[in-house]
Amino acid sequence: MRRGWSKAADLQPHRVRYWLTSAADADRDTKIADVCAVYRSAVQRAQAGQRTISTDELTYVQALERLAPDLPPRPGRVARHELEYKRHGTLSFMINFDVASGRVVCPSEGPTRTEADFIAHVRRTIASDPAATQWHFVVDNLDIHCSESLVRYVAEKDNSAQDLGVKYVCGVLRSRASRAAFLAEPTHSIVFHYTPKHASWMNQVEIWLSILVRKLLRRGNFHSIDDLRTQVLAFIDYFNCTMAKPFKWTYQGKPLHA
Repeated sequence: MRRGWSKAADLQPHRVRYWLTSAADADRDTKIADVCAVYRSAVQRAQAGQRTISTDELTYVQALERLAPDLPPRPGRVARHELEYKRHGTLSFMINFDVASGRVVCPSEGPTRTEADFIAHVRRTIASDPAATQWHFVVDNLDIHCSESLVRYVAEKDNSAQDLGVKYVCGVLRSRASRAAFLAEPTHSIVFHYTPKHASWMNQVEIWLSILVRKLLRRGNFHSIDDLRTQVLAFIDYFNCTMAKPFKWTYQGKPLHA
């Protein structure tokens, strides 16, 4: 009786679809316009010696070793993947996607994703191309992307004599918002562009991370942490040699409907 009623009413109580209430972000439209403009001008910036980098983290990637080898597909039967595994630990990856070239550059990996890890990653990235005249980083709203150490590093690179103040008390360092505003200043040699809240999908590196998950991690078999690291770095090299190309960015800030 219930089944017939559900069918007649076109209800599917066994299914569910997630949705997310948009976070309040007074600067949402401004951030969308800024990120889209950065993508549109990436090639032109590259010709002028500037770098445009979309960066994000893939955290706590598990090194899972399957207890039996995969069974290949056969006519009428899909490939089979062993369900049981041995877990060897996790790694976190910080990935840079070069918007103009479509290549993954200067990846970092380690056991954690902390403020110190991110500033070390940014330093390594900047040091990889001393000839670059300006750097543009597209990032989400994670706290480590607008930290005190990041503010101090940008000020140091620009030889700024500005008094940065005291964290949580006064000046540039006073609040998360004041630090982000400083890091987004377009006159700096290193400029950070922030996606709106709940809109990290605007960060192009997220597209690349989905490629990594689909092509390697989802079906991967990793015998150790070192094996996981080796396979991910080898995939990056393979991607850069065979698949790398700029993503065609068409979104211009119009509302997206479900």
